[in-house]
Amino acid sequence: MEMPQIKQFIACKNAKTATVKPFCEIKNITDTTADLYFYGDIVSDWWGAWQEEDQYPDAIKNFLAEANGRDLNIYINSGGGSVFAGIAIYNMLKRYQGKKHCFVDALAGSIASLFPFVDSDKPTIPKNAYLMIHKPWCDCEGNANELRKMADTLEAIEAGIWSIYEEHLAEGVTIEQIKELMEAETWLSGEEAAKYFNVSVGEENTAVAAVQDYTKLYCKNTPEALAGGNPPDDTKDQAAAKEKEIRSKIAALTIQHME
Repeated sequence: MEMPQIKQFIACKNAKTATVKPFCEIKNITDTTADLYFYGDIVSDWWGAWQEEDQYPDAIKNFLAEANGRDLNIYINSGGGSVFAGIAIYNMLKRYQGKKHCFVDALAGSIASLFPFVDSDKPTIPKNAYLMIHKPWCDCEGNANELRKMADTLEAIEAGIWSIYEEHLAEGVTIEQIKELMEAETWLSGEEAAKYFNVSVGEENTAVAAVQDYTKLYCKNTPEALAGGNPPDDTKDQAAAKEKEIRSKIAALTIQHME
C-alpha cells in the first residue's frame, strides 16, 4: 500500500501552475522499521522550508503518525536552525513509542545536537563526524526593555537545553563543563563527544557534513575541513534581504493566482 506523504506548496514563475511535491516521506519502510533523515535546516513550518531536505515540526508529527510505532533509524546531518522547532521535534521523538536508533552521519549542530539523544540506548557518532554545541542566539530589535526581555528568554531556553544534555553526560562530567563548551561554541568529533556524553563512537564514514547557510552565517568556529576554508558568499544582511525578496515574489504570485 502506498504511504501518504506530507505535501509542500512549490511556488513557480506562474502561480497558476504551482504544484505540490512529496516533502517528508517514510523511506525504506518495512513491517518493523522506518528511516528518518535530518539532512537540512530545522525550520518552524513549511513556509520556511526552502530546501527539500529541511524539516519542521508538523512534518515530523505526520511522519511519526505514519510510522505508527515502528522502530526508527534516524540519520542526522544538520547544522540546526529554529530553537523552538528543534525542541518540539526533540520532544515528539522522545515521546514516540517505537525504539529509536540515531546515527550522526556527519554533523549534528546547534539545536540539531539534541536529536541524537532521543536514541533508546546510545547514539552513534563516527570518528570523523561532529557534535556542535553553542549558546542559543537570535536576531531581534526593540527598545531596552524588550531587548532585556529577549536576553531573559534566551537564558531560559539555554537552561532547557542544559537539562537535556545533563541527562546524557558521561560518568564524571558535570553540566558546568558543558556550559563552558557551549560558551565557546565547540565542535566535538565522535571521539571527543564520547568524553562528555554517553555516545558510541563509530568508524569513519564518507558522508559530507551539512554546512548549510545557517551554519555558514552564524557559527564562528566551523572546522576548516567542513567550511572548505572559504567564507560564505552572503553576509547575514544579504541573506535576509534575499529571503525577503523571494517571499515577496511568492506572495505576489499567490495573490495573482487567487484573483
